[in-house]
Amino acid sequence: MDFEMMQPLIWAWLEFAVRWIHVITAIAWIGSSFYFIALDLGLRKAPNLPVGAHGEEWQVHGGGFYHVRKYLVAPEHMPEHLTWFKWESYSTWLSGAALLMVTYWVGAELTLIDANKVDLAIWQAALISAGSLTIGWLVYDFLCKSRLDQNPTLLMLLLFVLLVIMGWGYNQIFTGRAVMLHLGAFTATIMTANVFFIIIPNQRIVVADLKAGKVPDAKYGKIAKLRSTHNNYLTLPVVFLMLSNHYPLAFASPYNWVIAGLVFLMGVTIRHYFNTKHARAGNPVWTIPATIALFFAAMWISFLPAEHLDGELSEVERPMTRHEQRFAAASGFEDVAGIVQGRCSMCHARSTAWDGVGTAPRGLYLEGEADIARAAHQIYLHAGVTNAMPPANVTYMEAAERRAIVQWYLAATRG
Repeated sequence: MDFEMMQPLIWAWLEFAVRWIHVITAIAWIGSSFYFIALDLGLRKAPNLPVGAHGEEWQVHGGGFYHVRKYLVAPEHMPEHLTWFKWESYSTWLSGAALLMVTYWVGAELTLIDANKVDLAIWQAALISAGSLTIGWLVYDFLCKSRLDQNPTLLMLLLFVLLVIMGWGYNQIFTGRAVMLHLGAFTATIMTANVFFIIIPNQRIVVADLKAGKVPDAKYGKIAKLRSTHNNYLTLPVVFLMLSNHYPLAFASPYNWVIAGLVFLMGVTIRHYFNTKHARAGNPVWTIPATIALFFAAMWISFLPAEHLDGELSEVERPMTRHEQRFAAASGFEDVAGIVQGRCSMCHARSTAWDGVGTAPRGLYLEGEADIARAAHQIYLHAGVTNAMPPANVTYMEAAERRAIVQWYLAATRG
């Protein structure tokens, strides 16, 4: 196997490795975040607490008992050992940024750029992608440092409006899959920036005051607590957005930004339920029907484009981009187009013809020549060098047909 043939396979494994790292670090960050929110809300007053202690909690896990106390500002003396929870957040964001580059910048022609919306060059799309992630933090940080910090409910409402506006904006430029992913990255950037620029620096100020024998100012803990609470409510929507690329009904809808807005509201209702239960402040059962109603609203919105499906069929023969023209002009393209249309297009179509398949898997269309040329890398990887597609080879793609796909792809990349 020569290097040209191995290169996309190596790149696919690199993407796999980065994605795995991202999942591992995200689990660590979400786990510690949820644990500390639950711990904080479950603290109880107790007699004989040390000076400065806000509350305590007894927990049992793994065959042992844990006695945890929280100091609202700081203890009287600096402890000899202090564990910082920050690298989970940093490593999650860094691995996510790497995954964004590997998947959406390098593969921009298929995953990021939608020429029917805006025909961008790869460098332009990557620049918009990277630059947009900073906007959310700057606006959000400005709002938090204004007088709105005294009205957390209004602050959260304005953050929600900002997220919906960004989702709409992404949908005017990028592919549906990239809209959801970027909105998730946009939100995750706010969350990690909260940790890096606010929470950890404020904790360091408190530690420095303790070491200097000063009484720490309570405002630093209050500010960090506000940002940490915001992170708690944003976590579940980010998880949904990161997983949404597996579900075309969510990302391939022209109303994907509305669906994302409903998901953010579901994140609030779900976390409100658990936070209230952890705080032993009641049983907010209203959040359950509210979450279900929001979910069904998202489902209903995802069905709306089906009414206009006939209008979308014209895109099968839309003009090709430069990237697509290169693969369409390569030797063997006509044969491969016939193979793909015969073996794959019954599922990967704007109006599917395979029983049980309601929408094209991953929102990938393989009907017209432009569709096939655009998806060259995916076809090569999933139906050429591997037999991942068609699933269980239900359309009986032959070995010679897979070889034809490989030869066509290599001819285009070498040429």
